[in-house]
Amino acid sequence: MRYDLAFFLCCCKSFLGSDDDADGSDFYAQLGITREATQDEIKRAYKRQSLQMHPDKLAQRGQQVTEADQANFTKMKEAYEVLSDPHKRETYDTIGARGMKWLEEPFSVDPQELAHNFATSSALDRSKIFSIFVGVAVAVLILPILVCLHVDGVFGDEASWFATLTPLWIWDAFILFYHSRVIMMGPIARPDHIPPEEWVDPLPMRKRIFSLVRFVLIVLFELLVALKLDGLVRWPWAFIFFPLYVWEATTLYKKLPLARMRIVTVEDLETALGKPFSEFTVAEKELIGKRYSVVSSATSPDFDAAQKLKTRARHDIVKSIFRIVFVLLMLAQLDGHVSLNWWLVFTPFWVLTALICFANYQAFAEVQILAAEKDPTLFGLKKEDVEKQAGYGAVGANGEAAPPAAPKPEISEEEREELKAQVMASGSRLCSKCCSQGFFLIVVFLFLAKLQGAGFSSLWIISPCLMVAGIILCCLGCAIFGITEVPTDGVEFDTGDSSGGDNSSPPIIPVPPTQPAPSQPMTAMPYNPPPAENATAPSSTGWDPEKGEARKAFISTDPNPTSVAAPVVIQSTTPAQPLPAQTQQPPVDLLDSEPGAAAPAVADTPQPDVLGGSIHELD
Repeated sequence: MRYDLAFFLCCCKSFLGSDDDADGSDFYAQLGITREATQDEIKRAYKRQSLQMHPDKLAQRGQQVTEADQANFTKMKEAYEVLSDPHKRETYDTIGARGMKWLEEPFSVDPQELAHNFATSSALDRSKIFSIFVGVAVAVLILPILVCLHVDGVFGDEASWFATLTPLWIWDAFILFYHSRVIMMGPIARPDHIPPEEWVDPLPMRKRIFSLVRFVLIVLFELLVALKLDGLVRWPWAFIFFPLYVWEATTLYKKLPLARMRIVTVEDLETALGKPFSEFTVAEKELIGKRYSVVSSATSPDFDAAQKLKTRARHDIVKSIFRIVFVLLMLAQLDGHVSLNWWLVFTPFWVLTALICFANYQAFAEVQILAAEKDPTLFGLKKEDVEKQAGYGAVGANGEAAPPAAPKPEISEEEREELKAQVMASGSRLCSKCCSQGFFLIVVFLFLAKLQGAGFSSLWIISPCLMVAGIILCCLGCAIFGITEVPTDGVEFDTGDSSGGDNSSPPIIPVPPTQPAPSQPMTAMPYNPPPAENATAPSSTGWDPEKGEARKAFISTDPNPTSVAAPVVIQSTTPAQPLPAQTQQPPVDLLDSEPGAAAPAVADTPQPDVLGGSIHELD
């Protein structure tokens, strides 16, 4: 089995679901062959099936060709195309038709189907996914753990740094293998829809070799440091860091042209050369491409992308300068030329951290100001207040009050949502940068404290990283093993539609009881509404609790009633005592009263309860 298929099957087996045979999509069954069939047997089976299933052959035999017949022939032909190719056949035998579709068109798979397959997958398939995350965490953290244990003397005084850094050499070997494969891959083939004169290799060979040289410099620096720590070389630290000097020089060589790049539009070039852009020669385009970055217009996404690339290059140059200053201070300290406190040696890091936070806050403030100018209501302000504030105190050229400014045009709902997205993205970027810099400072503080002679274990230096990794693995474990499918069979969901319900039972409406005598019993009396024109009085099922017999109750026989059925109320059998005159209040229509009007005064006599109860970024 190929390694890429084995890795894909390990990662995505739980998302693929059951075998393809369940839905009749087995390619071998469609051709009528076994899985051990040879290529000759596959060709003969395809010819035999074509004679039987081809729409033209069916029409010649007098059979009416349906859409199902055409679909079956198309599936059979697709099965032959896959099984006749040894590479595709191996892929199909390993991951099936569903997995092949996922590899060829990742966005064509239904997310709900993937979620259902994962929720019904076995614990073994889920454990494979979780083991991958655990393996990545171990591969990342094993090197700093070994370094801390070596510093604490756990491996003994004779332990070799070259052996301790074994995980680093393994990582370097994998990366070197990747660079060599990229170089041996050769030029990228031109797509058929792009003309030869317009095709530019996105990864030319000089860029590949340049990246390989930069990585070799890093590996050479690591080897020299390991040899220096083991005492195998007696060179000064300034010579050990020589590959790092060259690496920083290559960084400046790579970023300086981007930082000085001039962004021009097609219209500017056409105006300067006096001819359309389509008539430019290949030599002119190459010369322009070396000196300028050409975009379609100043409002296009290409212009924003080029501007961000230029800004990022400038930020990388600033960070490179701070790294060079830090390396010079550290070399002077290590070689004994100066005797400074290590907290002062790391001063470039403190300044760079402050600049990163300040630059991101400034970018967030600019986005907020721009959004507030376009839509003040986005931040809870009223448009009238903003217009008054903008025109307050404005004085014209003659010293008189300036006329009010013209109101700004209304923005659409899409533009408002875009402004919200920009503000949210800038705010999240600010929070992430500040949090990451704070986390980095905690690690540096612990490292410097240990460097200054603190007595705690070196593992405390990487304890924040271990804690974050543990939290992430716990959350991933709960998410991977805790997801299950919720059965929906027999579950009724309330849609809020009561139109189809049974309205035969009359609603019970509480009414204010009168003041009955304490000694008189309470009985149920039917409420008698005024008779309607088309009303009769047939027998009803009203029940008298005292007499034990049914009573006559009013029921409307109107086939299209306009009101609900008669409510049943509770009424005393004895007339209530009238209230004193001074406590009787006229009825108040709460619906017709004016908003904010004072409620009428009510006497202190207890009344019945009617209601029944209470842009600049530094990476």
